[in-house]
Amino acid sequence: MAKAKKNNDKEEPLETQLWKAADKLRKNIDAAEYKHVVLGLIFLRYISDAFEGLYDKLKRGEGEYAGADPEDKDEYKAENVFFVPEKARWAYLQSRATQPAIGKTVDEAMDAIEKDNPSLKDVLPKVYARGNLDPTNLGGLINLVGNIAMGDAKDRSADVLGHVFEYFLGEFALAEGKKGGQFYTPRSVVEVLVEMLEPYKGRVFDPCCGSGGMFVQSEKFVVEHQGKVNDISIYGQESNHTTWRLARMNLAIRGIDSSQVKWNNEGSFLNDGHKDLKADYVIANPLFNDSDWSGELLKKTLTPYPALIIIGGIRTGIMKM
Repeated sequence: MAKAKKNNDKEEPLETQLWKAADKLRKNIDAAEYKHVVLGLIFLRYISDAFEGLYDKLKRGEGEYAGADPEDKDEYKAENVFFVPEKARWAYLQSRATQPAIGKTVDEAMDAIEKDNPSLKDVLPKVYARGNLDPTNLGGLINLVGNIAMGDAKDRSADVLGHVFEYFLGEFALAEGKKGGQFYTPRSVVEVLVEMLEPYKGRVFDPCCGSGGMFVQSEKFVVEHQGKVNDISIYGQESNHTTWRLARMNLAIRGIDSSQVKWNNEGSFLNDGHKDLKADYVIANPLFNDSDWSGELLKKTLTPYPALIIIGGIRTGIMKM
């Protein structure tokens, strides 16, 4: 990847360079639609990198991997790595980035990955063959994501791509304006809530989890305070199916178990998708910048969320059991 252009003698951060380049390729596509195109490719790059890392170990067959079959799906399942079919691997897709049918190729790759990984069913975007996405621009975007610098250690891919994914979520929320608050809460707000909650150990529940920022920050908090990530488990629900898909990708790219993050189309606060859950921590930010969030109805069913507080004018639920 080319070196960053200097601005006031300072090198632009990688994610800033990527955002500017990706935004130029957006052309006439709304940010609300384009975010699925970009974030889907970042996710695909991540799972492909993780797959290739384990594939190489299995292929060498050394030590505990002696006699292993690199094409055996169970080998990847055993190590919590998504299995990526041959025609869905990043190298295959990038080698075809300049072909007119690249959109169809990517959609087929997403389908193939979902078929081989049941936990990703209905999660990945299949939007790449649409007429409003120019194949040349898509190919440029694939090459852009493919050239993300990982440094010397390939194991850093989860950290690098995870950070890029989070940055792009924030930028798309800004680009969408008020509607962006439906899937993204500003990082500063999330950090304050998690610092107040101090989720060192136990079950963390977000009843309107958006793209999963509360969960990501909770795990960061544990790591930063020398805790054990496996000491916390996450539970969530989201009423918007598109946002739920973003959450599942956001968590998967960081290796966070999202099996208990459910799609609840009846409304997160009014229909509890985890009725038997006894959470240690409950934290939520109801639809940032959305005044019509059923607050009046919630007064009648406030029992699960007894402590509603206001932070910076934002309606926020936070509870430590």
